[in-house]
Amino acid sequence: MSQTILSRPARPATSSRHGRGFWLVAFAFGVAMAFSTVPTPLYPLYMARDGFSTFMVTVVFAAYAVGVVISLLLAGHVSDWVGRRRVLVPALGLELVAAVLFLVSTDLTVLLVARLVTGLGVGLITATATAHLAELHAAHRPGASGQRFEMVSTAANIGGLGFGPLVAGFLAQWVDSPLRTPYLVFAGLLVLAVAAVLAAPETVTPPAEKPVYRPQRISADHGDPAGYVAATAAAFSGFSIFGLFTSVAPGFVAGTLHHPSRALAGVIVFAVFGAAAAAQSLTAKLPARVKMTTGLLAEALGLVVLVVGVRTEALAAFLVGGVLAGIGAGVIFKAAIGRVVAMAAPARRGEALAGLFLIGYLGLIVPALGIGVAVRSFDTATVLTGFAGVLLALLAGVGVLNRRS
Repeated sequence: MSQTILSRPARPATSSRHGRGFWLVAFAFGVAMAFSTVPTPLYPLYMARDGFSTFMVTVVFAAYAVGVVISLLLAGHVSDWVGRRRVLVPALGLELVAAVLFLVSTDLTVLLVARLVTGLGVGLITATATAHLAELHAAHRPGASGQRFEMVSTAANIGGLGFGPLVAGFLAQWVDSPLRTPYLVFAGLLVLAVAAVLAAPETVTPPAEKPVYRPQRISADHGDPAGYVAATAAAFSGFSIFGLFTSVAPGFVAGTLHHPSRALAGVIVFAVFGAAAAAQSLTAKLPARVKMTTGLLAEALGLVVLVVGVRTEALAAFLVGGVLAGIGAGVIFKAAIGRVVAMAAPARRGEALAGLFLIGYLGLIVPALGIGVAVRSFDTATVLTGFAGVLLALLAGVGVLNRRS
């Protein structure tokens, strides 16, 4: 029998326990995503200490994204029938294992394994935590709009991604052992995140008969095929911006722009993700189509300004362009999640979200690796300009799909 028939959410019930659980899961989600970007401002330190090239940094970063994709393909949807907590707790455990690996060695092989393990954990967490938050919100506030869920889930996701580099950058700038202390801090937070998930109520009733396991499929069959394709393409474009700022951007700022401060690197990444999270809140009441169009225009404008900053080696323009692009990416991603949650049947919600995140995280891998390969033959300004051109073409395509959906 199909997963659609066998898996069903637990019966909604208005209770303060579901309300508390909503915020506990949001906390765990935010901590997990923040940990995944802790190495971002530290990459220049690894480069200086062990002689890593920009290409090798993108390989280490890509190992994380590959882990996410593998996890989403193999297990991103299984919480639909085994339960949300039974997936979230082991996933957070994987993040703890990665933290230990970062603490024991800076060897390249260990870094690659640590980033891969981090990605495996994040791949399990993203779709599962998002679905869990949607169901906790519905159980706590039956009949209410999904705006609170959309705002909190995307803030935990995108805001968490920005919070990690901010904390790591400041710790690396002003405390001893800059390649160890940030991981110690987040190891403690991850332990608290596990406790938070264990204290939250489950929202999925396991089926009497477990369905036959199959890897995650990528299907647009979720009520509105054109809308689902538009949402996944939008997620790809948004994650491409996030991938740029969590992989090669800190090295570009430290090298080409001559600003080696680890705190500054963390602030820049935080500004991009913080702008994304803030924009998600400010656009919460916009209609879905307007929200998507606004995000597309903001990201396109940000890319143009970003290229100006790159070509003129102007930090201010680079930062403004990054913030504008981050605003667009955040709004696009929020609109995409809201669209997928609304169109997917509850029993396939985890599957639909896993597909969305799968395509989105491909947006982390492909552009980052492409940039890493290209900088071996071309200067960084030329490579980033080409990246912007390709992404602008993709945004135009998303705009066409959005009008047709």
